Amino acid sequence: MNQDLSGDSKEYPLLPLKELIIFPHMVVPLFVGREKSITALEASVKNGNELFMVAQKDASILSPEREDVYEIGTIVNVIQMLRLPDNTVKVLIEGRQRARMTSFRSDDRGIWAQIEECPSSVTRSVELEAATRGIKNTFEQYVKLNKKIPPELLMSISSIDDPSRLADIIVAHITMKLDEKQEILEAINVEDRLKLLMEKMQGEIEIINVEKKIRSNVKTQMEKSQKEYYLNEQMNAIQKELGQKDDAKGDILEMTEKLAKKDMPEEARDKVEKEIKKLKMMSPMSAESAVVRNYVEWMLALPWNEVTEEDHDINQAQIVLENDHYGLRDVKDRIIEYLSVRTLLKDPGRGTILCLVGPPGVGKTSVAKSLAEAAGRSFVRISLGGIRDESEIRGHRRTYVGAMPGKIISALKRAKKSNPLILLDEIDKMSSDMRGDPASAMLELLDPEQNKNFVDHYIEVEYDMSKVMFIMTANDINGIPGPLKDRMEIITVPGYTPYEKLQIAKNFLLKKAIKNNGMDDYPIRINDKTFMSIITNYTRESGVRSLERKINTVIRKIAAGVVTKKIPIGKKYSVSTTQLKDYLGPAVFDRTDIETEPQVGLVNGLAYTPVGGEVLHIEVITVSGNGKLQITGKLGEVMQESAKAALSYVRAISDRLKIGPEWYDKHDIHIHVPEGATPKDGPSAGIALATALTSAITGIKVRQDIAMTGEVTIRGRVLPIGGLKEKLLGAKQSGIHKVIIPKKNEKDLLEVPDEIMSGMEILPVSTCEDVLKQVLEIADPAEFMKVVGLSVVQDTPEESIKVAN
Repeated sequence: MNQDLSGDSKEYPLLPLKELIIFPHMVVPLFVGREKSITALEASVKNGNELFMVAQKDASILSPEREDVYEIGTIVNVIQMLRLPDNTVKVLIEGRQRARMTSFRSDDRGIWAQIEECPSSVTRSVELEAATRGIKNTFEQYVKLNKKIPPELLMSISSIDDPSRLADIIVAHITMKLDEKQEILEAINVEDRLKLLMEKMQGEIEIINVEKKIRSNVKTQMEKSQKEYYLNEQMNAIQKELGQKDDAKGDILEMTEKLAKKDMPEEARDKVEKEIKKLKMMSPMSAESAVVRNYVEWMLALPWNEVTEEDHDINQAQIVLENDHYGLRDVKDRIIEYLSVRTLLKDPGRGTILCLVGPPGVGKTSVAKSLAEAAGRSFVRISLGGIRDESEIRGHRRTYVGAMPGKIISALKRAKKSNPLILLDEIDKMSSDMRGDPASAMLELLDPEQNKNFVDHYIEVEYDMSKVMFIMTANDINGIPGPLKDRMEIITVPGYTPYEKLQIAKNFLLKKAIKNNGMDDYPIRINDKTFMSIITNYTRESGVRSLERKINTVIRKIAAGVVTKKIPIGKKYSVSTTQLKDYLGPAVFDRTDIETEPQVGLVNGLAYTPVGGEVLHIEVITVSGNGKLQITGKLGEVMQESAKAALSYVRAISDRLKIGPEWYDKHDIHIHVPEGATPKDGPSAGIALATALTSAITGIKVRQDIAMTGEVTIRGRVLPIGGLKEKLLGAKQSGIHKVIIPKKNEKDLLEVPDEIMSGMEILPVSTCEDVLKQVLEIADPAEFMKVVGLSVVQDTPEESIKVAN
């Protein structure tokens, strides 16, 4: 804290100092070169060898004015002055007293200032004594840490009793900034000066301790590095003496050579170069070295700009598809269209992404393989079934132990080309959990606008996926998330008809089974009747996987007989229907499970399953009770609601069925769909449920040579359904040749193959009343309609659609 100044004002010559502050009792040699400063020295001789020295605020100013120098400075005594040959003056000065400048005068000869001396008297107190001792102890710590200060200085410091002189001598030996020293010079009060100086010294001590710690750490690290270097050099020398090759250096050299030859983007090249430099500096035995080495090997193994020349011969593509697959006309046509569009597009990476949807075993994966062959691309399959971690698609970050790229980047490495056909198999089987949603990660990958900048978490640089042809497969389209479905074109791969299965078995499966089982030297013949027996009695599927297994079983049985009986090469074998029991055992599926006589409460519905269409038996019984409805057979929520809607419809027409309201209060109704372990759902059994309920309540029998499908409303209207082709095929395979369908599904009959329609009678209906008229065992359907009042009687009943055998 500054105190009021006392004493008379006196004019002194002024010498401004650059980057230097003179304290009282401080002896310093100076070299003076500015003319005005030399004038001030010469004038000091006339002033009792005294002059006033004050620091400049800005050392770059050559001719300072009043505002360019501080207000507080020091009156000094000139002890010795010597003029040098270069016109500079060497002077030895000693600080005498703090002083304040009250006026400033500058002319051509020099600078003068009116000065008032600051009081130097000290009032002794306990606080001042404590501050004095504290400053001595702190300075002793500082001297021990700062080797630049001679230890002898402590001896002289300890003998000083004047606190003001003590502070001024100590501050001259402390490393501080100019403004900090000026702050201490301006502290006129001795106690304040000591406290300020102690605060500055303690800050310097902390800085010195931190510097010492840093130097120690650096020294330790350097010693460790030198030790590792020395040991590595020794190891290299030992390996050289033993004749062993330096594998680490050889690997790095090999990586550098591969990088020089690799065609890759600049971003990826710069990344690999940095990693190789880092690898050179590492010990080959360190864990980090293995991580970096693995990363560089992955980056060099990826086919960045290596492409396969695409084959645009559409005629050849048609030949490949026809040779590899029978039927699937719509699928083949769509693939040819797809290839044609990609041929015409200048940027083929922006083509449509296809998704093949269909039941298992219908050839979705083999179609994708044929597409790759037709396009002249490498083929890689990625199974997505059960994937629930986003990192499986995008890769793991290198911070994790054992990190690897995702399945997409790994597939490109296997393909060795940057434009392969990647089959994403079972995309509907992906799921999500706390580790992320892989379906969301697929959105960027399958978007032609975004996948050119795909970034895998492991490789950490952009990879252009726009050249990759992506094909997906799925069994259930409902299992594909909406945003993902929006990025692809769905191609439905339908199940095969028995005729198509027969042709596939004759032309593909039998030849493949003979080759795989080593029976090329033994001609084997299986006639059409035997194939159809295998198809109908031993398999029930939309595809041909089970059929292929059964044919393989037959061939293996023959092969076992050939080996055990030592049959000579060239013997011919012919498999008949009667021999199937010996090869395959008794028939697995009995097509005679359809009732031959009309039944009460039993109706043949039709269901569409992942393996094709099947007949769905619906049973209803009524028992004495109190009006409860029981539904069994593991029915889904939609099918249970359909049953309730059908019951509501039947109750609405109870008066016309001559069933009183009290009947429902005295009876329980039980609806059951057999094969209770199999989940069932959907609304398409609505008319079958309504028919079964009507039959069970009225006691009227239902014809068993008719199957039906259609959704029913509580007002009795019949709504359209899906999977018509598969349901008709299921009915025909079960021996039913008359099927009731919704009238609004008539248009779908055009897409049903002729071999399915052959021999079938299709009965389109619009209302549930039409269904009851067709299937209930009543003497006169027209009279029944009048009595029941189900609808207005038509003069001409609606004709059915009949197809001749």
